[in-house]
Amino acid sequence: MASQPFTHDPSATAAFAALEPTAPPVAEGELMRAVVIGGGTGAPVSIRTLLSMGLETSAVVAMADDGGSTGILREEADVTPPGDVRKCIAAMAADPGDPLTKAFKYRFPFARNHALGNLMLSALEDAAGSFPEAIAICERLLRARGRVYPSTLDRVTLVARTRDGRVIEGQAVACHSRTALERVSLRAEGGIVPFAPALDAIREADLIVLGPGSLFTSIIPNLLVPGVVDAVRASRGSVLFVCSLADMQGETWGLTAREHVEALMDHGMRGLIDYVLVHTPVPLRPESPGTGLFSAATGAEPEYASTSGLADSALCGHVRPVRVDYRDVQAVQAQGPVVIARDLVDPHRPTWHDPSALRDAFAGVLRLCRSRRR
Repeated sequence: MASQPFTHDPSATAAFAALEPTAPPVAEGELMRAVVIGGGTGAPVSIRTLLSMGLETSAVVAMADDGGSTGILREEADVTPPGDVRKCIAAMAADPGDPLTKAFKYRFPFARNHALGNLMLSALEDAAGSFPEAIAICERLLRARGRVYPSTLDRVTLVARTRDGRVIEGQAVACHSRTALERVSLRAEGGIVPFAPALDAIREADLIVLGPGSLFTSIIPNLLVPGVVDAVRASRGSVLFVCSLADMQGETWGLTAREHVEALMDHGMRGLIDYVLVHTPVPLRPESPGTGLFSAATGAEPEYASTSGLADSALCGHVRPVRVDYRDVQAVQAQGPVVIARDLVDPHRPTWHDPSALRDAFAGVLRLCRSRRR
């Protein structure tokens, strides 16, 4: 049988596209603004959820991606990395079933696996003279219901230090590290300038959502752009961190939910996180701590916190749940954030969030936000 001429990235947002719109969980006439900070495959999950709830939603996206189609275009055409922006624009599309929206996500295996949306954004950046204008044109074509902003327009490179002391350069390499990362930074010739509209969106938000998604290579790179953490601090909004369900790459392999939160704090967010949303299939009690395990988890045994014995290619396909227990919840809350522990997993796709469960959790956070303002 001949291979498919067109493919597209497997996406958790397909399930979220089926969410029926609900009335915003706020008083009628009270407009709520949300901004999602992240990238990759995680940010679109929060985007679709917030849009289904009637919130005015925007996204701030990391610009450190240098792998796959994006990496080829970045290196050979000297364009701004389009991949994560493409995914967020597609998540904002008014009609997920529209042929143009579908085609925007198509990949071409016979042409170096480029995504049509990546090619469109890169071509439009050249034709229109700027990456923000390219984004705006694609938003109009897909009738996007929100705005997508790069956190910077500068050519940045991610530099990571692993927990066993190695230094790794490049986002695509860092995400498949053999051991978990400890710290990341951005490097750019001539310094890094934030994209002003991205800072405005953060400052004006009522709810700032970090994730879900790759912690060190999709979420934190935004926070490393000068001015982003200051914008979070200046915002009137509450900050919610959506912890990933599982490790599927080396960058956070073996890290607990507590260690995810502490990594954010170590990269500028100490004192700024209001809520942490974690998955646990069982109630968390002192005498019976939850583990975060789910039946489809595969790969290394839970006691191993290192993937040093695996080649980078072998890491793909290994999955391990992000663990959480009662003591870790107590330790996180002692540092300020309120931890919300829910069963969030999709029973049919155990490494993805369940759309209804995630929306219910978001609605609960919004109610908490409103009660804190009173």
